Amino acid sequence: MADVREIYRAIDDWAPFAIQMEFDNAGFLVGRGNREVRKILVSLDITEAVAGEAADWGAELIVAHHPVIFQPVRSLTDADPTGRILLRLAEAGVAAICAHTNLDAAAGGVNDCLAQALELTGVEQLHQDGTLPGGTPYGIGRVGRAHRPGLDAKGYAAFVKEKLNAPLVQTADAGRPVSRVAVGGGSCGSMLDEVLAAGCDTFVTADVKYDVFLRAMALGLNLLDAGHFATENVVCPALVRFLQARFPQVEVRLSQRHGEVRAGV
Repeated sequence: MADVREIYRAIDDWAPFAIQMEFDNAGFLVGRGNREVRKILVSLDITEAVAGEAADWGAELIVAHHPVIFQPVRSLTDADPTGRILLRLAEAGVAAICAHTNLDAAAGGVNDCLAQALELTGVEQLHQDGTLPGGTPYGIGRVGRAHRPGLDAKGYAAFVKEKLNAPLVQTADAGRPVSRVAVGGGSCGSMLDEVLAAGCDTFVTADVKYDVFLRAMALGLNLLDAGHFATENVVCPALVRFLQARFPQVEVRLSQRHGEVRAGV
């Protein structure tokens, strides 16, 4: 049976934690490294609901994308949301490994999963941050050819909404047919210049500010905001498959509660 440290090393083989961005706090964040693992819950976020789900199911480990600890923790009490989550994990003996910007940049990670979900072909890196020791490049964003070139921005937004199961896709329509598409899972609105330099007419990302929409329109770039959850949740099934393949003796399950933040009226 695998322990928490073995699972951490396996994820590190795929998406090395050393390549995470400077601001990030990805890694083995909660628990005991020698804890034997029989059940892993995979989620995009570790919320109170997800921590409770893991405890109720009897999981020893949560593997998530977003770090459960991001800012320094100055106290650990039930008066604070982060404190309640960490207490729930500790009290139930549930460890947490979070693969964030390292999984955004790695081959087969968030951005490749997003490109695949949108059926892009001829996929290339948008931005290369470096290469791994074996020579494999890594970086944020991907570029490819649209599944059906020639759609207008509104038609492409409907396609993106369906493929990502997104509640809403906000769209800046620059009037260009969709052909060469860049994708950036999560908050990549700062990459407009790189998207244009890559010869793209359309960019799919999330968390776009009002002024960025205006700038995209002025630059002649179709810009689609499909939401942070929808553009990154695509990696969770890939995490499940990876962990199942590497640890066939461990039961791996996708969280049923990590998307509750999207609920609305």
